[in-house]
Amino acid sequence: MFTEQVAKINDAINSVVWGVPALVLLIGTGILMTVLTRFFQFRRFGHMWKNTIGGLFKKKGIRQSKDPHSISQFQALCTALSATIGTGNIAGVAYAITMGGPGAIFWMWIAAIVGMMTNYSENVLGIFFRRRNPNGEWSGGAMYYLRDGVGSMKYGKVIGSVLAVLFSIFAIFASFGIGNMGQFVSIKESITTLTPAYDPGIVSLIVGVIVLVFAALVIVGGLKRIATTNERIVPFMAIFYIIGAVVIILMNIGNVGAAFSAIFRGAFNFQAAAGGVTGAVIAQAMQWGFKRGVFSNEAGLGSSVMVHSASNVKEPVVQGLWGIFEVFADTIVVCTCTALVILTSGVVDLETGASISGVTKLGLATEAFSAHFGAFGGIFIAVAVALFAFTTILGWSYYGSKAWEYLFGTKSVIVYKIVFLAMIIVSAIIDAGLAIDISDTFNGLMAIPNLIGLVCLSGLVVRITKNYTDRKIKKRDPGKAPMLSHFDDIQKEMEARKD
Repeated sequence: MFTEQVAKINDAINSVVWGVPALVLLIGTGILMTVLTRFFQFRRFGHMWKNTIGGLFKKKGIRQSKDPHSISQFQALCTALSATIGTGNIAGVAYAITMGGPGAIFWMWIAAIVGMMTNYSENVLGIFFRRRNPNGEWSGGAMYYLRDGVGSMKYGKVIGSVLAVLFSIFAIFASFGIGNMGQFVSIKESITTLTPAYDPGIVSLIVGVIVLVFAALVIVGGLKRIATTNERIVPFMAIFYIIGAVVIILMNIGNVGAAFSAIFRGAFNFQAAAGGVTGAVIAQAMQWGFKRGVFSNEAGLGSSVMVHSASNVKEPVVQGLWGIFEVFADTIVVCTCTALVILTSGVVDLETGASISGVTKLGLATEAFSAHFGAFGGIFIAVAVALFAFTTILGWSYYGSKAWEYLFGTKSVIVYKIVFLAMIIVSAIIDAGLAIDISDTFNGLMAIPNLIGLVCLSGLVVRITKNYTDRKIKKRDPGKAPMLSHFDDIQKEMEARKD
């Protein structure tokens, strides 16, 4: 059948896009940026904290934007987190443990540590190369620093333009599947499991209509409404989930030591090494840890930079700091909470990560929570998944709209929004499995042009970082001209601001 052939072709491409070479490129770029910036995420962690979440209630500019055409730094973070904190933080972590063993969590942490600098670099470049569209709104992202950054290099004009177009196409298709249909399927499955007495087809359609209505009310209102909605939901949903996870971890506090031991033992497979077993098991833990880590925080895919570029921030490095915090919150905090819940609850074998009952992914996380909260545990996970998935839909709707705007212009964005919303009902009626799988491939393909841009412009990121560090941190040359934009008109506009 035609669909079977399409599925086989997609599987072949997907195995390359999300395979070892691609993961090496993703992690390698993070390592490159970490080394070039001299481990900036470690050396300036305190500065990052002070100027991001630590300054939330001290600096009005973090929470509010005077510019009617931009959003605040915190709103940009919440919208970015809305797209990254999703089912991957729950089902994805469970899957990583069952497929790669507890050691996969260690490599997930490593992916996050180096991914902080990938995300940082994306945001720095996003702010530096952003432009205003005809509506006065900021437009930024990988497509702009590919076109104007790589494009300004010797022999780079055509290459930069082609890569920008490819990235935008990949982003649009990814937004329809992974950012929309895949998230709705998670919402649908979490609710249908709680309503076994009712026809799943009817329940799915009802849920689809409800999600469509709420999503339409937000998405049609544009970035301001998306950012305001996510600003209210994301902190609540993250804290809600973390508190529930911490309660379970405290209930199993005696098992925490064994859980961490299993993570580190599995990461390097000490027992296997002693037994003469090859490094295949270690490689498996690394692959699944890296894969789920990148999939969770999206560092290197070039997605969240599109919303970070809409921030009211003046300094590119400051928004880069928010990129570091974004990855920290998503993977180091939320994913670790999920991992510890699973590893301390007795639902998996601590040596292999195999599920004791045989359930995997979301079912495994639900089992861990239900073991401690009873029936409420299933409701807790269902609500968490619904909130995570819904806000992911909102975040990805913006990403896709900016990619569409780049290709077809500002006035045509309404067409994209209509198609995007229609996909919710489509996934409520039909089996969207193949469409989701194909979009997963496009999600991975986004990383290729983006990472090429990051590597090509890595020297510029270093120069912007050094410029900021000398002026703002070391105070060596406070009168030094700041590097705020690639464009003279925006450079002057930013310099004229008093903040």
